[in-house]
Amino acid sequence: MPVPTPFLSLFQGESFNATLPLFSAKDALFAAGETQDMRSVAIVIFDGVQALDVAGPIDVFAGANDYIDPAERYETLLVAETREPLRASNGMLLIADRTFAECDDSFSILLVAGGPGLPEAPRDPVMSDWLVEASARAELYGSICTGAFAMGHAGLLDDHAVTTHWQNAPRLAQLFPRAKVDHDRIHLRDGRLVTSAGVTAGIDLALALVSADHGPAVARQVAKRLVVLAQRQGGQSQFSPFLEAPADEDSPIARVQAHVLAHIGENFPVERLAGIAGISARNLARLFTRDTGMTPHDFVERARVDVARNLLEGTSLPLKAVAYDCGFGTADRMRLVFLRRLGVTPAHYRATFSAVREEAED
Repeated sequence: MPVPTPFLSLFQGESFNATLPLFSAKDALFAAGETQDMRSVAIVIFDGVQALDVAGPIDVFAGANDYIDPAERYETLLVAETREPLRASNGMLLIADRTFAECDDSFSILLVAGGPGLPEAPRDPVMSDWLVEASARAELYGSICTGAFAMGHAGLLDDHAVTTHWQNAPRLAQLFPRAKVDHDRIHLRDGRLVTSAGVTAGIDLALALVSADHGPAVARQVAKRLVVLAQRQGGQSQFSPFLEAPADEDSPIARVQAHVLAHIGENFPVERLAGIAGISARNLARLFTRDTGMTPHDFVERARVDVARNLLEGTSLPLKAVAYDCGFGTADRMRLVFLRRLGVTPAHYRATFSAVREEAED
């Protein structure tokens, strides 16, 4: 008999007065010992959770159940501090299957969903203490999107390679300096710890876990049903801007950045950049690294990539013209830089993000 996925309430009212049973049907299955060979998946939720971080992975695991032995099915549970309805960031109400106090299981997979408020939220001692205990019993544990911050507050990211949403990766690295934060990976596994990038990357992570458990053919079938890629090409960098505006627009570094962007097709040896800044090449390198976290050469290359991305998205210029206009010299050189920086070729990037192609098809 198929077991329903966790209840995701679509009620949008201010209150929800349904009387919740002390134990759900899933609790009965656990108690009856009918889940000996299944893969138990616990997802931690809270007020302000990102609903897609919850629903996306659940749909992957539920979809996989249609292609695997029923005895090895995935059984998903929502876990929270309370069984009271919790409002997601989009207004949806979610209800946990169990509270932290009711969970002493050894889950196959334990994941903390993300939420927009987590990067700035203080440590939740109840959640942190439970995560420490539950992760020690789990086969795999980790986070989806900004759920990494909850893992960090529990001390579970220390000395591990991890990832999160590209917008929040610098904050994660700042708060948890012992974590080895990768700003680009869609999902990452380090030992028993798994982490994913933002929002829909939770689907990518779940597909990777299904592939590891049951092979890539099952993961591909689930991906086809969900109309997503079984394995996304490239990393988060293809979705995020490389460059940010300098804090001090009148600084020597800002003058260099503005000049490079205005003359992106030209060559920029460090001596030329130093002349624009009015300082020595050695001092320029020191100030650039201090103020931007990158070398002058790194900035120039990133600037070329960002301008090229804009041209690939918004124009139908041939690749060789884009490469020349952006200072790469040749299309082959641009291709090598795109692969190193973004993990995809310029042609693949254009096929994915081109607004010109989309307008032509409309």
